[in-house]
Amino acid sequence: MVRLLRLKPYALLCLVAVASMSINMQSRADDQTAWQTVKKAGVLRCGAAVAPPYVIRDPKSGAYSGFFSNLCRDFGQNVLKVKVEFVDTSWDNIVAGLQSDKWDLSLALNDTPEREKAVSFSAPATDYNVSFVYNKNNPKFPKSPQSLTDIDKSGLTVAVMSGTSQDKAISAALKQAQIMRLPGNDETRLALISKRADLLADANITNMLLTESHPEWAVAFQPTPALAQQEVAFGLRKETPTADIDVLNKYLAQQVKTGAVNRLIKESVQSMLVTNK
Repeated sequence: MVRLLRLKPYALLCLVAVASMSINMQSRADDQTAWQTVKKAGVLRCGAAVAPPYVIRDPKSGAYSGFFSNLCRDFGQNVLKVKVEFVDTSWDNIVAGLQSDKWDLSLALNDTPEREKAVSFSAPATDYNVSFVYNKNNPKFPKSPQSLTDIDKSGLTVAVMSGTSQDKAISAALKQAQIMRLPGNDETRLALISKRADLLADANITNMLLTESHPEWAVAFQPTPALAQQEVAFGLRKETPTADIDVLNKYLAQQVKTGAVNRLIKESVQSMLVTNK
């Protein structure tokens, strides 16, 4: 027979007190907001996958620029009053890294229904859609394409960054053209310039850099209606309290209203053009 342990009243009270203390400690831990955690750590970690002019990384110094990088830096330094650290990542890992707490914010993340299942989003900083850049001297397709059917042909190759929103958009839209998936922006541009690819699919703002850098041959084609029209925002962990998201949204609303975001976009584009000369 198993003998039941009989606790004296004072021992039982001690157990109740310990249990209550544990619950209160856990409650206080749960009550700590995302920004309180960041402030306690003294650093805001920004997950950054390169996508000029949204996110630019100097290959020599490793320094980050681009208008989303600058927004993250300004928010951390001037709103949260902490240091800002950029964490290198890729577009294939930008959501998973956020979920596993490798950083606090993901930069320049397209707000899609699929991603909303995994992470939360701030208010948008800018809009996004997919455009295509091609060499106007390429004899494989019409000089002035009017629709996706003009470029969705066997024998045409479209370069795109793997794992991005533009990758998913053209994968669903193009049925005949071959899709060349490459790891980064530099690789996709090189594929177009070297004529291994006939077109480059990328964000409309990003492609503007290419057409302005090479006006002698680069032409942008933007389908109508717009392909994959979305909002570009900061990504946050799914469990981020609404109050924390509101703090970030208030900051972004001010930056948009004052024209600061538009100025940052223009500065980033001009900086890239000067660098590429």
